[in-house]
Amino acid sequence: MIGAIFYGFITGVLLCFTFGTVFFSLVQNSVDNGFRSGVKIAFGVLVCDAIFVFFAIFGTTLLPSIEGFEKAMAGIGILFLLILGIANLIKGQPKIVYPKTRFGNFLYYFSTGFLLNGLNPVNFISWVTIATYIRSNLNYTMSQVIVFFVVSLVAVFLTESLIAGFAHKLKRLFTPRTVTVFNKVTGVVFVFIAFQILYINFLKG
Repeated sequence: MIGAIFYGFITGVLLCFTFGTVFFSLVQNSVDNGFRSGVKIAFGVLVCDAIFVFFAIFGTTLLPSIEGFEKAMAGIGILFLLILGIANLIKGQPKIVYPKTRFGNFLYYFSTGFLLNGLNPVNFISWVTIATYIRSNLNYTMSQVIVFFVVSLVAVFLTESLIAGFAHKLKRLFTPRTVTVFNKVTGVVFVFIAFQILYINFLKG
């Protein structure tokens, strides 16, 4: 159970540093409108991720047992990670801008985080891939799976709240060159994990 807590926390933190639309919106709004606007966006992301996690955990358990289903999901996960990893490795230097955002209430910021996260299918696939991995490769029980994801969600919210709090510092740190380096490193990690899943599910005797 300690392992599920530890890896769940690490997973949640790492998921916050993919430098996608949510990350940049979080930083932009925090810089322009203050810490609280960033926390509201993070809360919207949290609720959306919680919905994704629910279906990632219980969605497949409601289905009848299908022979080869786990391997099929592993194959989808491998393909997804390879595409994402290669995309990160070959993408050019990003342009970072901090546009002024219009002032809004809680619903505005909450819906911004919720929709930016929810309208990107990669986020749901990520949670499903993680659920498949910890079940088939780490052999987690249902209680361990639930603890893993609860801790992951808490880590996501805490990390994004910290990003919002330090947005002004992050604005100086995350130059286009820095983000390019992180993208390359992230790409290598995704490709490595893809080959690890490939080996465990299809090549290991």
